Amino acid sequence: MFFIKLKHITFALLLTEKVKELSKYNIDIYGLEDKQYDYDMESGDAFFEEMEQELIEHGHFKTHVVLNKSATMIQLRFHTTGSVTLTCDRSLETFEEPIDSDERIILKFGDHNEELTEEIEIIGRNTNRINVARYIFDFIALSLPVKKLHPSLRSEEDEFDLEDDEEEGTLVYTSGGTEEGDETEEEEKVDPRWEALKKLKK
Repeated sequence: MFFIKLKHITFALLLTEKVKELSKYNIDIYGLEDKQYDYDMESGDAFFEEMEQELIEHGHFKTHVVLNKSATMIQLRFHTTGSVTLTCDRSLETFEEPIDSDERIILKFGDHNEELTEEIEIIGRNTNRINVARYIFDFIALSLPVKKLHPSLRSEEDEFDLEDDEEEGTLVYTSGGTEEGDETEEEEKVDPRWEALKKLKK
C-alpha cells in the first residue's frame, strides 16, 4: 500500500515538472493590443525530454519570438540558434551540430481549431493562451541534416550532397504582406521530415 502511494506521488511530481517545463513556452494572448511583442526563450535537455520524442536528446537553444497581433490573426516569427548533439551515421561518434533557424507560423482566428498547412493554422477566437513549444521543436527538427556526418568525415562531395538534400526538401512560402485583408499565398514542396514529425505527434 505504501509502495503504491509512493508510486502515485512520484508520478504526480514528474507530471508537475513536465507541466512546469512546458509552461515556459506559454504566451497569454487574451487582451493583447494589436501590435508587436517580443519574447526570449531557452531550451535545453529537459525541453527535449518533455516533448516525448526520440529524435533529439541533447541540445541547447535560444529562441527569439516576435509576435504580431491584428484583429484577424497572430503572426509568430521564430529565430532559433544553438546546437544539438547528434550521432554520426558512419562512425557512430557524437558531435555538435549548429542550428540557425528562422521560421514563422500564422494563427488565424476562427470558429474552430484546424491546421491548414505547415505554416497556417486556425484557432478559436476565444483562445486565451498559446503554447509555442511544439513549433520550436518542429523547426529545430526540420533544421537537422538528413545525413548526419561528423565534421571530420565531411568532404566537399558530402557537403554538396547535403546541400542537394536540403534543396529538395525546402518549403517555400510567399506572402502578400502583413496588413489585414492581404491574401497569403503559399507554394510548398513535400518535406519527408514533416511527415516524420507528424508521425511523432500521433
